[in-house]
Amino acid sequence: MLGEETPLEVAIIGGGIVGLMLANGLIRQQVKVKVYEQAQSFREIGAGMAFTANATRCMELIDPAILAAFRSSGSVATSNGDAQDPNDYLRWIDGYNRHYTDDPYYQRMLYKIDAGYKGFEGCRRDQFLEALVKIIPPGVVECKKRLDKLGQKGMEEKILMEFCDGTSAEADAVIGCDGIKSRVREILFGQGNPASYPHYTHKVAYRGLIPMEKAIQALGEYKARNQHNHIGPNAHLIHYPVANQTMINATAFISDSEDWTDDKQMVVPASRHVVEDAFAGWSPCVRALASLLPEKLDKWAVFDVWDYPAPFYNRGKICLAGDAAHASSPHHGAGACMGVEDALCLSNLMIQVSESIRKDAAIKGRALSVAFETFDAVRRGRTQWLVNSSRRVCDLYQQPEWADETRWVKAETCFEEIKDRSLKIWHFGYYGMLEETIQGYRQRLKLLQVAPNGHG
Repeated sequence: MLGEETPLEVAIIGGGIVGLMLANGLIRQQVKVKVYEQAQSFREIGAGMAFTANATRCMELIDPAILAAFRSSGSVATSNGDAQDPNDYLRWIDGYNRHYTDDPYYQRMLYKIDAGYKGFEGCRRDQFLEALVKIIPPGVVECKKRLDKLGQKGMEEKILMEFCDGTSAEADAVIGCDGIKSRVREILFGQGNPASYPHYTHKVAYRGLIPMEKAIQALGEYKARNQHNHIGPNAHLIHYPVANQTMINATAFISDSEDWTDDKQMVVPASRHVVEDAFAGWSPCVRALASLLPEKLDKWAVFDVWDYPAPFYNRGKICLAGDAAHASSPHHGAGACMGVEDALCLSNLMIQVSESIRKDAAIKGRALSVAFETFDAVRRGRTQWLVNSSRRVCDLYQQPEWADETRWVKAETCFEEIKDRSLKIWHFGYYGMLEETIQGYRQRLKLLQVAPNGHG
């Protein structure tokens, strides 16, 4: 933590989980931060989300208060294990076929990967967001601020933010954490540019929270209290415990061959019967779980930026992070984890910028631009790989071969690939990332300072 406040003002557009984590990290470094959130208040849906052990360690490095907020929001290991084997496992289970006629609830375990102790921890999204808001000092977050325009003039001048309510504000730098429908991304790449917007993955999701006692009746004790991914042709259903083991978060993903006609509206009302119809003929366990979803629920179109990834994550002193930069489909369960890594990277870059401008206040704008160029160099490859990989594993989960017994052997060859992709996410070297970040920033700044024509 720096000993005194730096003459550095950073605006964060978007008060979601990644935006608030980043704000906490910058506040801890005594950077002046303002978060602008378009919603009237912090109200998230009560769906579940999970973080890898890697991501929770990154939370603690950003600010230990973030990890404490996560744990206070009712986080639980998504697979509890037991005294003999306390580690978490990701499990892929046959959701479509039945193999024992005398036990219709039997499901064949297809594959599992050891994620380590507390390898995944799940929580309710709304409870985590509420806990994060509580550790933000008063006055840092301003709601009802929908961004309209950004004005970036000279490198050493402040950026002008204009909001849809007619108000404006200024900051030395702007970081867009405004999610999958990011206005900051649209401003960077231009209206009408396909890279400015997310695109339909041809998957829809239906999700809900189910009381644990009812889940146990449908699945049995073990399956209900541990994460399982029920896979089959053209659909899959994943569930894991949340809210201190009092509920499970269940999400059904179903393939959709049609186009999504309104990319401004990604959520539409739906009925549980649509889900039940999609899983007709599947395992009795899957059908029973689908019947426990709310009668009225939402149909979520799954969008991502796979088709047209961002060519860069920054322009000058404007930067994208989290879903605004690399919105992914959720099939690795790691989109938010990538946002945590982003926040750790940016927090440490702002330490470097603060130290630089203490030595020479005249280079503030250039130092910020160099920091964001470094962020782009360090983070873009890994995060865009995740977007691609998430698409790939969903295709593997939903192979049509699961419905053809003569093709089961072929279908099951996918799991070594899934394992390799999963380990790349879980075993990321965040200390190596930080070293690369610091060295990259210092090298770029040094080159800029010795450049001709007064650029350094």
